Amino acid sequence: MGSLGTSLPTVPLLINGVEETTASTFDVISPLTGTPCWTSSSASPADAIRAVEAAQAAFPAWSQTKPSARRDIFLKAADLLESRTENNAAYMQTEMGAETGVPQIIITLAIRMLRDIAGRISTICGSVPVVEAEGQNAMVLKEPMGVILGIAPWNAPYVFAIRAAATALATGNTTILKSSELSPRCYWAVGQAFTDAGLPAGCLNIIHTRREDAPAVVNAMIEHPAVRKVNFTGSTAVGRKVAAACGQNLKPCVMELGGKNSSIVCADANLDRAVQQVLAGAFMNSGQICMCTDRILVHSSIATKFTNALKSALEAKSKGTPEWPTIVNTAAKERAESQVSDAVAAGAEVIYSTPKAEGSSDASASGIRVPQVVLGNVGDHMEVWQEESFAPVATVRVFQDEEEAVRLANDGGYGLTASIFTEDLRKAFALARKIQSGAVHINGMTIQDDPALPHGGVKNSGWGRFNTDQGLNEYLVTKSVTWMD
Repeated sequence: MGSLGTSLPTVPLLINGVEETTASTFDVISPLTGTPCWTSSSASPADAIRAVEAAQAAFPAWSQTKPSARRDIFLKAADLLESRTENNAAYMQTEMGAETGVPQIIITLAIRMLRDIAGRISTICGSVPVVEAEGQNAMVLKEPMGVILGIAPWNAPYVFAIRAAATALATGNTTILKSSELSPRCYWAVGQAFTDAGLPAGCLNIIHTRREDAPAVVNAMIEHPAVRKVNFTGSTAVGRKVAAACGQNLKPCVMELGGKNSSIVCADANLDRAVQQVLAGAFMNSGQICMCTDRILVHSSIATKFTNALKSALEAKSKGTPEWPTIVNTAAKERAESQVSDAVAAGAEVIYSTPKAEGSSDASASGIRVPQVVLGNVGDHMEVWQEESFAPVATVRVFQDEEEAVRLANDGGYGLTASIFTEDLRKAFALARKIQSGAVHINGMTIQDDPALPHGGVKNSGWGRFNTDQGLNEYLVTKSVTWMD
């Protein structure tokens, strides 16, 4: 990476195998300091079209590569990412303010995903069905689609880069990856690993752009006839706009959107495990994960005991971690603060809020920080109950029976993930069948992304799936071929 007339490094675009530093740049602000950590090149619609055309030109050759060749490139890229973990983790911590250890978890998961995808490449195959007509034979082929556009968010950049681009590349497609303006250097690092692993020029193109230019840049790519499919991970609000543009251009899309995820704590739950897993699910990465636990639903018979245990665990943790969690930017901080203050004004109870650090007049003075907050007495009408917080904010509600628990879990438009805590697996399986979400985890937190499991949501949390064979099939065209003897 070079610089452009400043002391800060500039993150380049990657187009047709060449790193490009553009005249137009934007500052990347670190939430750790509230100041620029580096600048990023900002693609124009014309730059985006060049990236599409580079992918289009690379497609014929890449689509004909042998599975073993693709596999070897993927495995080498995974090895390179692993060897660069320390530097890549530092990029993520700087761009996101991620708590210690989280970047390593994200990078490790991304590497596992990449190796899992590499191992599945050779399994892609068609079939030879027996057709009805006498003297006729048939085969069903699985073929790559062409150019795939991936649009990825900031909060788990290495995982999202692999998910958005690697599966499409594995199936013989070529790609453009549009990064988040909040974490461009992490995406650059993934592109560098693939380039160094020998991925041919044009197969993976990575562009960054200023937030205000993103709609024009994305729409230019979606409208280009070479782009055959789009995958998007991000907020439901932006997902609606991307899906609308895809619909106007008759382009299929995969959508992994927001979540308002519930943990149901039954009367017979292992209390220690439930508290531990609920807190991890609510506050990991400062609550900035689409699978975070927003709603904690507790059976009335254990509500007081559970709430006291929750408070005790949070109080103990705050003594060892005196600073408030870092959040990605001031807009996210203001949204979280607004949700909490509006809920309290409407009658919600603050069960817990991280105290200010001892000896400090303002625990949030260093960087962009907010307290961990747990609210009780939350009503259906409150925004904090209905809308994704994407911050270290969770709500607690009490239920009387399992029917009410299911109703509360299914309330609202989201359906990404959920969890159930009980010692009765038969009951847990029955509840899991009734919950409207893409995943349900029994006696585990709502956050889980395993390469062996398909990932995605229902309702306003999106459609389509990442990971596993289902993820591969998202980027393959099924073609029937028949012939007469």
